[in-house]
Amino acid sequence: MKNDIYWMKCALNFAKLAEYSEEIPVGAIIIKNNKIISYGINNSIKNNDPTGHAEIIALRKAAKYLKNYRLLNTTIYVTLEPCLMCSGAIIISKISRLVFSTYNKKYNNTGSFIDLLSTYNINYTLKINSGILKKECTNIIKKFFFLKRKKNNFLKKVY
Repeated sequence: MKNDIYWMKCALNFAKLAEYSEEIPVGAIIIKNNKIISYGINNSIKNNDPTGHAEIIALRKAAKYLKNYRLLNTTIYVTLEPCLMCSGAIIISKISRLVFSTYNKKYNNTGSFIDLLSTYNINYTLKINSGILKKECTNIIKKFFFLKRKKNNFLKKVY
């Protein structure tokens, strides 16, 4: 069986694809029986879609693949901690396991996935593992926003 590092590297490759598309570099894959059944990259900017997060796209594809909105006995790997919208979708889909790399500092300790699960006392057990390839996944996000700020500052000076 392939391990979490292997699968997170796959998700990271999808994050790089998002970055290449000038989207926030987040990638997600869903695994069942040691096989990728779906993937997603952020496409909110390109599609003008606030729900165009990597996790949502991967969930939709997995549900179609399995012909079921319940994604039982699956694992989702995401390069960044899911936001509240994606967390809710993961809960509704009944994914068995979430593995994410780095915490989303935008939420700090309020609004994180773990906070959502504990706050609403949801009758759902989800195994969560974090920190896999944290340095690599954090770096790609930091680099993206650094370059974006640098570009915006340049444009402000020119115009």
